[in-house]
Amino acid sequence: MSIDVSIEQRLLEKLGQLSSDQLIAVEVFVDRLDPKDEDSDRLLTWAAMRGSEAVFNAVWDNADDAEYDQL
Repeated sequence: MSIDVSIEQRLLEKLGQLSSDQLIAVEVFVDRLDPKDEDSDRLLTWAAMRGSEAVFNAVWDNADDAEYDQL
């Protein structure tokens, strides 16, 4: 499969800016694109979970909601 070099370069630049956890999620997502992968739904769910984890941590982990952590 032929890939436009500029697309490949842009992707490599973006990948270089990701954290380790984000890179793992990207790898799982790319693996999900393989139609021969029998565990693709599970892997996609896992990638979505890992990809959204940092966003949810920023919302859920705050001083205002700390009292709910004790429940």
